[in-house]
Formats: sequence, C-alpha cells, structure tokens
Amino acid sequence: MGSNLLTLTFLLPLVGSALVLLVPRESAGRACRWVNLLVTAATFAATLAVWSAWSAAKPASGEYALVEKGTWIPAFAIHYHLGVDGVSVVLLLLTSFVSLGASLASWNVEKSPKGYHSMFLLLLGGMIGVFMALDLFLFYLFWEIMLLPMYFLIGIWGGTRRQYAAIKFFLYTLAGSVLMLAGIVLIWIHHGTFQIPEIVAIAQSGGLFASTGSPALLRLLCFVGFFVAFAIKVPLFPFHTWLPDAHVEAPTPISMILAGVLLKMGGYGLIRMAYPFFPDAAEAAKGWVVGLSLAAIVYGAFVAMAQTDFKKMVAYSSVSHMGFVTLGLASLTSEGVNGAMYMMLAHGTISPMLFMVVGVIYERAHHRDLDRFGGLLWVMPKYGGLAAFGIFASLGLPGLSGFIAEMSVFLGAFQRFPVWTLLATVGMVVTAAYYLITLQKVYLGETPRVYQDRAHYPDTSLRELLVLVPLAAITLYMGLLPDGIMSIYRADLDGIVAGVRDVAKVTLPR
Repeated sequence: MGSNLLTLTFLLPLVGSALVLLVPRESAGRACRWVNLLVTAATFAATLAVWSAWSAAKPASGEYALVEKGTWIPAFAIHYHLGVDGVSVVLLLLTSFVSLGASLASWNVEKSPKGYHSMFLLLLGGMIGVFMALDLFLFYLFWEIMLLPMYFLIGIWGGTRRQYAAIKFFLYTLAGSVLMLAGIVLIWIHHGTFQIPEIVAIAQSGGLFASTGSPALLRLLCFVGFFVAFAIKVPLFPFHTWLPDAHVEAPTPISMILAGVLLKMGGYGLIRMAYPFFPDAAEAAKGWVVGLSLAAIVYGAFVAMAQTDFKKMVAYSSVSHMGFVTLGLASLTSEGVNGAMYMMLAHGTISPMLFMVVGVIYERAHHRDLDRFGGLLWVMPKYGGLAAFGIFASLGLPGLSGFIAEMSVFLGAFQRFPVWTLLATVGMVVTAAYYLITLQKVYLGETPRVYQDRAHYPDTSLRELLVLVPLAAITLYMGLLPDGIMSIYRADLDGIVAGVRDVAKVTLPR
C-alpha cells in the first residue's frame, strides 16, 4: 500500500490542477468548483491512508516510513526521496483538512474560476510535497512551487491593494529562499549530499563542515540563513510585515490556507532542518531567538489590539501566537518543543476558523470595520456562537486546543528562560483583552439598525457550517484529548530534540 502512496498523494492535486484547465469555458464556474472539491477530498483521503500506513508500519523513533527513493540527477547526487515520520504525518493531515475547508469556502469565486481553482490545487500539491521531501533539492523545489500560486491567488483574486501585497509576499519569501539555497549549496559542496537523513547523521557526529578551517563559523552562518528563511515564513518579528498585508488582501479561502498551513512550514523547517543540522549554532543563538519570540508575542498582541480591521486583527494575532512556536523550540526541552508543535496544529485550525468567521460577515456587510458592527449574535445566532467559540479558542480558554499548546510551551520554556517566559504572559493577557473587546463590540451589545435586516444578514448557510463546524470540532477534541494528536509525533520529535541537545551539550535543570 505504501510503495507509491506518497507520490500519489502529492500528484493528485497536481493532476487536478491540470484537469481544471481542460474544463470547457462555458461550464467553467460550476465544473471547476466540483473538480477542486473532489480532488481536495481525495487528497484528504490519501493523507488519511498515509497516516494509516505509517501507523501500521510502526517505524522506530527517528526512522521514516513509506520511503520512496530513486536516483534523479546522478551528476549532483540528487535523489527523488520521499518519506514520513510522525511530524510529517500530522502536518499532512492538517494541510489536507484545512485545504478541504478552504475548497468549500471557494465555492462562490466567480472571477476567472479556471485560473483560481487550478492555482489552488497547484498550491496544495506543493504544500503536500514539502512535508514529504527528504532530499534538500526536492524540498527546495516544492518550497518554490508554493510561491507562484500563492502570489497569483493574492495578486489576481485579492482586494484593492492585492498587487502590493502579492509582490511583498513574493519578495520576502524569495529573499528567505535565496538564503536557504546558499546554505544548501554550501552543505553539498562540503559533503556531496542533499539527503536530509544523511546530513542529520553527519551533524550528530559533529562532522558538519569539520574539514574546514572554521567549522563553527560556517555552521553559524548556515544556521542564520536557514533560520531567517523559515522565520520569514513563520513569520517571526521583525520578518513579519508581509503577513498582515497578505492576509487583508487575500480572499478568505487563501487566508485560511496561509494561516493554517503556510506559516507552519516555517516551524517545520526549523524542526526538520535548522536545529538538527546546526545544533551548536542553534544553542549559541538561543538568546536572539528567545528575544525575537518574546517581541513577536507581546508586540503582535499590542498591535492586534490597536486594529479596527477585523481581518488585520486576526492577522496580527497570528504573529503573536506563532511567537510561542519559536519560544518553545528555543527551549530544547521535550515539553517546550512538543508544545511548539501542538501550537502549530492548534493555530492551524483556530486561525482558519477565525478567517472564515471574518469572511462570512464580510460577504454580508462588505466591510470589516470593528467599530461599525454590534449585536450580531442576536441577528445571526449560529454564526455568533461559532465566532465566540473561535475567539475563546484563540485566547486560550481551558478545554480548547490553544490552552494546551500555550501551557506546554510555558512549562518547557520556563525551565530554561524563567524571566523571559514570565514576560511572555503579557502577550496572553493582551490577547485575552482584545478578543474579549471584539466579542463585546461585534457580537454582543446593541444591534445597529442596519444589521437587523435578516434578509441581508442571514445566518450561516449549510456550506459555511460545513467549513466552520469541523474546525470547531477538532479544536475541541484537541483541547479535551490532546494525547490523541501528541502521540502521533511525540516519539519522533523527542528523538530530534535529544539529538540536538546531545550535540549542543545542553544540560537541562533538574
């Protein structure tokens, strides 16, 4: 079952992208929607099959399952090399799950439907490939494949400042990609391999760049290159400024994917490459990483509080929440790193839900001004209830996934950085404040007369419920039964962390 399962999984959306282009123009709107939805559903089913096959294989910690490997470009030792571990599996499930909801959210796209749905599926194929690639050249190829469709999806189907936002997104991501590519080339020049498992093995033996005159300096420079590339994608302060513009201008389904999946690729890159490749450099730079993480958490929360645009507020909240990911990774404790991973997954479902909440009311009101709403819970009770659920999940209410993620990060980070971790609680308090203010301002209180017209402000449709309810359900499940998800990736993640700590000679306080 697993012999070509990974190839099939990423090829499904790529083939679907080509099929959309073959749809006759006169029936493009309806047919493209169905092709997108069916292909995305099939991709979700394929990732479930990957999970099932990986679970059946029961690979040991640190080993990959369902491996597909063959020589691709022998002159440069480049291989077609795919495989998954627990970390990859949960992110594949997140990717296909969020994309399925985004496909449903794309149902009403009318502008150039063939181009939109083709770019959507091409983006999905690239995202799937990133989490499977075990060859750095192949990883970089999938990483760049994602860039173009996202650029066009924002630049063509976005809001009034879409071209500015798309170019800014493209330039930021491309700058990071160039830095990462420089590090990849340096590794290949010195060690003649692009294989991620081989590079990790060399790093754990202390041999990365060992034959050079100053290996520690080279490792530090390469770590900075990889770290900045992935920090841009996270996005970590001060590399975050592309994100609010991209979110505000992107159509709702693309904001869902951007927040739910693309930001997680930065965290995945840090877990899979930056820290395992350069453990001593990562430990040497921990002060900077913690400082930037704290800045992201607190600064992002305060800036979110200052926003009057509903979508921009949710965008800045992503900057704040993703700061917990890099804080947890910097701790190099089992609790902190597992919490960082859980934050990626929790934010990966909560944030798309909130962007869909914004999209639902924008379709009716045609604006996102927080000061012009009021009492929507009384006019749209199902919508208001789901919106309140998403808000409470994002502010970290106990019983929901955000709380588990934040507490895990704090428990891990406090062991190594007690003062800085306590300062990060400022961000939590401010987050609770601006979300509760938003809840009161938009959904409670007195309803302005303009929003009392139920003909123009109908409650959530069946399609909208099919997007929001599954996201709410997984958020609740992850909050009540966190071990159901953590058990998938914990052993592999603990193995990665232990390897990094051993090489970096990190001693944890008892």
